[in-house]
Amino acid sequence: MDKVNIYEKLNCFNEYWSPKIIGEVNESYVKVAKLKGEFLWHTHENEDEMFYVLKGVLIIRFRNKDVILNAGEFLIIPQGVEHMPVAEEEVHVMLIEAKTTLNTGDVRNERTVEKLDRL
Repeated sequence: MDKVNIYEKLNCFNEYWSPKIIGEVNESYVKVAKLKGEFLWHTHENEDEMFYVLKGVLIIRFRNKDVILNAGEFLIIPQGVEHMPVAEEEVHVMLIEAKTTLNTGDVRNERTVEKLDRL
């Protein structure tokens, strides 16, 4: 049972859209990531996804609306809901997701991270 400093973990890497595992809670991972630019439209058919913004402004696009998240705010995206994260400037997030969650959901391409690094 060691404490974790999220900001120290974020200082360990610079790449965008590549979540890193920093902890586990039951069958979920606690992850951190740096985001910049547009990601891609995708869904997670079997998992909910939580984005908690630590720094910056994150836009979560849905087909019918955008949700703007500022530092200190979070959003839970229910399974099966298509979405696209967008970060106009660098954003730092904490994610809480089932261990089975693939970062690109139902899409597999060059941005898919099959094996996550653990910090």
